[in-house]
Amino acid sequence: MRKLKWVAAAAGVVLLVAGCGSEGGTDKGGSSSAGSAATGGAGGSGGSSDAKLDGAAVTKELTDAATAAGFTKDSSGDEVPPELKDCMVSWSVDVEKAADPKKSYAATITALTKGGWQEERSTEQNGSVIKSLKKGGWQLNASDHSTGPVKLVMFIGADSSPTCAALIAKDNAKHQKP
Repeated sequence: MRKLKWVAAAAGVVLLVAGCGSEGGTDKGGSSSAGSAATGGAGGSGGSSDAKLDGAAVTKELTDAATAAGFTKDSSGDEVPPELKDCMVSWSVDVEKAADPKKSYAATITALTKGGWQEERSTEQNGSVIKSLKKGGWQLNASDHSTGPVKLVMFIGADSSPTCAALIAKDNAKHQKP
């Protein structure tokens, strides 16, 4: 349950930082989409003209890209709550099964960008890499911390539509301690 709370909070952060300027990284978006979480339309901004993405479609794209790159999903992680399945995705890698996590991470990002995801920001520090990608109204944070003492590679995405932002905020509020 503790991991699930973290994932829900991380999705909130994804929504919060979706349009914030980056520090220490590169911003490839050209213009900020700061209003997307607060005022965003049904489809959001940036990305492709594809039909509106939902959680299942994003999960499929991510699963296809990650498994083709040599990753296996860590099945021990908590799942996204059922009420957030259309608004949020979480895909944690079983790093121990990956032959070369850095190479697989880069290949996953390449496959996603070829599939229409646009890289907006990239931050690298102390061997860790965090990339922010956008497609339609979705923001995806891809994190590679496979070189440190705690080996972790994960992908967390959230739909920045007002409906999903409200659902995620409501779920986060349920887990706050008074």
